[in-house]
Amino acid sequence: MGMNIAIDGPAGAGKSTIARQIAGKLGYIYVDTGAMYRAMALHLLRGRILPTETDKIDEKCREADISIEYENGEQIVYLNGENVNGLIRTEEVGNMASASSPNPNVRRKLVELQQKLAADKDVVMDGRDIGTCVLPNAQVKVYLTADSRVRAERRYKELTDKGISCNLDEIERDIIERDHQDMTRELSPLMQAKDAVLVDSSHMTVEEAVDAVIALLQ
Repeated sequence: MGMNIAIDGPAGAGKSTIARQIAGKLGYIYVDTGAMYRAMALHLLRGRILPTETDKIDEKCREADISIEYENGEQIVYLNGENVNGLIRTEEVGNMASASSPNPNVRRKLVELQQKLAADKDVVMDGRDIGTCVLPNAQVKVYLTADSRVRAERRYKELTDKGISCNLDEIERDIIERDHQDMTRELSPLMQAKDAVLVDSSHMTVEEAVDAVIALLQ
């Protein structure tokens, strides 16, 4: 088994940014599980399937081939052979990912791929249930969180920097609702693993949060 670092936490806590930088510093593979679920969500949206249509989701997810590869140091997410990096970060895809991820067949397909990758490689993996379910034997587990307003402000800045018009209060409401969905879902709800270290990044820079996690490894 390779060295596995599992980072869990709510939406907007900075998991992906921090996990990616840790992997870069340590020379590990960064596995963006959220991107994989978003790719599946894009696949379902393209099939015009609603989050409530469980049977159709079961059938459609069997058609999805989702993989992660690294090309020139950049993570590329492939959906049925198509690079979908530029298509999976919209609010619509994010909401569909949150709604479809509790589906057992969606989850089963993606977890198999994630566990296979972590079995013999040094990886940093982030998501909602990595330390509790996907990589329960990870050597380092972190629960990364931040205040909902702080997370909303980060998302607001990210969107406005791209020239996208948005409302801070609406973003925070969406984040709080997403938290509730993730924490109360029946299958693998978001929670802090018993052996995970809590890291609150509300008043941390990205660099400080990265250093805090690497210190746990050392």
